[in-house]
Amino acid sequence: MSTLLEQLREITTVVADTGDFDSITKYKPQDSTTNPSLILAASQMPGYSSLIDEVLQQAKSEVGSKGSTKEIANFAFKHLAVAFGKKILGIVKGRVSTEVDARLSYDTNATVAQAREIIQMYESSGLSRERILIKIASTWEGIKAAERLEQEGIHCNMTLLFGMHQAVACAEAKVTLISPFVGRILDWYKKDTGKDYKGAEDPGVKSVTDIYHYYKKFDYKTVVMGASFRNIDEIIELAGCDLLTISPKLLGELDATEGKLERKLDPASSKKSSVERISMNKEVFDKMHSENEMANEKLAEGIKGFSEALVELETYLESRLSQLAAKA
Repeated sequence: MSTLLEQLREITTVVADTGDFDSITKYKPQDSTTNPSLILAASQMPGYSSLIDEVLQQAKSEVGSKGSTKEIANFAFKHLAVAFGKKILGIVKGRVSTEVDARLSYDTNATVAQAREIIQMYESSGLSRERILIKIASTWEGIKAAERLEQEGIHCNMTLLFGMHQAVACAEAKVTLISPFVGRILDWYKKDTGKDYKGAEDPGVKSVTDIYHYYKKFDYKTVVMGASFRNIDEIIELAGCDLLTISPKLLGELDATEGKLERKLDPASSKKSSVERISMNKEVFDKMHSENEMANEKLAEGIKGFSEALVELETYLESRLSQLAAKA
């Protein structure tokens, strides 16, 4: 009998949620996603020291001899995620997601500017923008930035998405892809209620299922990529979703498990859904967001966490640069 991972690949695009090249090579996903926390973790692994040093040396050359350690590290920081992305694109056949600085999550213009900069870095290396997804937090400002970028042919992956209001706004903005966070939704409800949710009763699974039905019911082109899984049961319950981005640990569990995988999501069943269409604007978005305690808390927490990871990464690059200077 085939493994759950083999069967999942037949009905869902499997994406690797990691910055670890070895894991991407091992599990052969179609696409790969990264985030600041994953880049930080990978950059501190011994196997990636040469890539870090290469980016730092390039930064030193670009900034010039008069540049301070902080200036050089800041330049390198901007290019590091793209350096990881370029390596990943040498492994996967599809796309890589590269995230805009989370500290810009409430600034539409700055988000647009940095996204254009990221795309320019890839294209200057001969890589097509069709292979890049720009990850942006699903704030109202971030969604408006994505709307502008999509009109320029820059495809976006809306991250830190926890509520239907975010999903509807993203679809109306005609973004390419959304990443609702299954596991983080589960975390919140477990903490809030003290319950241990299983299978289809998992609040994160329910959220993604509702969003999937809404998109297919009303023929939106935006696709759904479930993310942030805590266990393979959540993945099993979302089999058939457009895409699922999965950590190496859970990919390993799926690959080691045999059994029959039943398709849970498909467009035909979504068409029969009784969900009603939501008329979305900023007023509705803000109202729904304020009324959704979980989404409100998890979005703010996610932006804060990614921002802190970026600060830590900048500090690490400065330290690494000082070490290289001492050896010179």
